Amino acid sequence: MPNITFFIRKKCDILHLFEGKILSLLRLSINWIKMQRLILKDLEKWKSSNNRKPLIIQGARQVGKTWVMKEFGEAHFQQVVYINFESSVRLQSIFKDDFDIQRILLVFEIETGISISPASTLIILDEIQEAEKGLTALKYFNENAPEYYILAAGSLLGVSLQKNKTFPVGKVDLLSLYPLSFEEFLINVDETNLAKAINNKNWGVVAPFHEKLIHYLRLYYFIGGMPEAVSTYIETKDIRHVRTIQGNILIGYENDLAKYAPIEIVPKIRLVWQSIIGQLAKENKKFIYGHLKSGARAKEFESAINWLINAGLLIKCMKISKPTIPLKAYADYDVFKLYLLDVGLLNAMADVDVQVLLNKNQILVEYKGAMTEQFVCQQLSIHHDVFYWTAENATAEVDFILQKANDIIPIEVKAEENLKSKSLKVFVENYKTTKAVRTSMSLYRKEDWMENIPLYGIFDL
Repeated sequence: MPNITFFIRKKCDILHLFEGKILSLLRLSINWIKMQRLILKDLEKWKSSNNRKPLIIQGARQVGKTWVMKEFGEAHFQQVVYINFESSVRLQSIFKDDFDIQRILLVFEIETGISISPASTLIILDEIQEAEKGLTALKYFNENAPEYYILAAGSLLGVSLQKNKTFPVGKVDLLSLYPLSFEEFLINVDETNLAKAINNKNWGVVAPFHEKLIHYLRLYYFIGGMPEAVSTYIETKDIRHVRTIQGNILIGYENDLAKYAPIEIVPKIRLVWQSIIGQLAKENKKFIYGHLKSGARAKEFESAINWLINAGLLIKCMKISKPTIPLKAYADYDVFKLYLLDVGLLNAMADVDVQVLLNKNQILVEYKGAMTEQFVCQQLSIHHDVFYWTAENATAEVDFILQKANDIIPIEVKAEENLKSKSLKVFVENYKTTKAVRTSMSLYRKEDWMENIPLYGIFDL
């Protein structure tokens, strides 16, 4: 009997030891389910549209495409038919011989055990690039069975779309999903009212919470917007765990290079990928091929850069010759800056300590400017194509130029509270723009020729 009691006690001790971790994992899972993403509102509009087509969600790996589709399905449909063509290998050839919709739907029903109803079932086709003629099949769903609700997504789908010569142009709807914006970050840390006040440009209400928002901003610099990193922080408040998650995501991306990229350009992709921190840390952030290797030329690395952009891992910001609508017509495709998809991942790559980011200090110097530009670019590129401008004599440069309706908006980025805006002033005087923006750590202020928007409010621009 004493021996039995001893073993029972030991078992209880072991269970108690792991109880905290088990509960933490369960809570983390619940928290992930409750994460709020603004794209869900766009999906609601798609569902109610009279001209609805099969919808493709584009975005880099790990930004939450699968979660968003499932969450939307569970919230708005009686049942969800989820097909993952990567794990369901036997279905990869389902579209090979024909596009008979009734046959395809019957296969889906057998695979999932769910009877599909046009009005109440959401069909999710995940990793659709793994199915032969998968993208083409969406055309036939649109033409022959438009009553069905179809969502599709896939790993590095942007790369697949570039290669696919039979993409169903005009037969599908498209949405892009990015890492969580700073607005979404605020919402998910229970600061929805602050996010709304910024959206409403109610700067008088926002002002008393300036220091609080600066703290959240610096925290976002470290955590970034990758959903797993954000949900991990919200649940555990463990910064070290967040950095581990980011490290795993970066390893996954590097593994993807070997798995998905053409083998002949993989070494070049790695060189570009590994150079991003150094390229941005320069005072002149223009991408320099010579920093990749001695004698490197644009033609040699063009396909590698385009692969990373199409994969959603890099954001390209091109120089414009003059700020005239449309900006794309005046973009120099050979002169550009490259930013990462997420500021948290950038700081993880650079191994920047959280205390350096949370505290105002001078340690980072030039890198702090790069990190701040990365943040601003990430927020702006969700809704806009981003460009930049440099004077012909290189005496002035404006960090970002946007086209919004009929307005050209120059944006100067300041890492802290330095409010000198010489380059922005030069630009406005030369081109007589009606709107100019400086973004910094300072409070909102409106001047005759420009307005200063706090960095934490730039997402609303």
